[in-house]
Amino acid sequence: MTVYLIADVTVTDDSWIPEYAANVHHIVHKHGGKYLSRSGNITNLEGEPLGSTLIALLEFPSMEAVKAFASDPDYAQYGKARQAGTVSRFNVIDDTDVAGTIPYLEKGQG
Repeated sequence: MTVYLIADVTVTDDSWIPEYAANVHHIVHKHGGKYLSRSGNITNLEGEPLGSTLIALLEFPSMEAVKAFASDPDYAQYGKARQAGTVSRFNVIDDTDVAGTIPYLEKGQG
């Protein structure tokens, strides 16, 4: 089942960004993932803004692939650098519809 990693990041120290940006997409790809977006162009349409300076949306073939990426020893140094220079929230969602009313999506669990 396809899953999407949503990385919601508020940068507090940007020194980690050049190496992360240059190297992490290769590690994502190694685990079957791909970036759909990695953007700082964030427009808040509703609710209280989170103060995010970057949101990345990545697609992976499964939850196992996301976990393999996140725990990959090759990612460890970049993940630690990102964590030290940001306030980050990583969430994973699947490709289902919790209400079960969208015909082209599988009914999900709520």
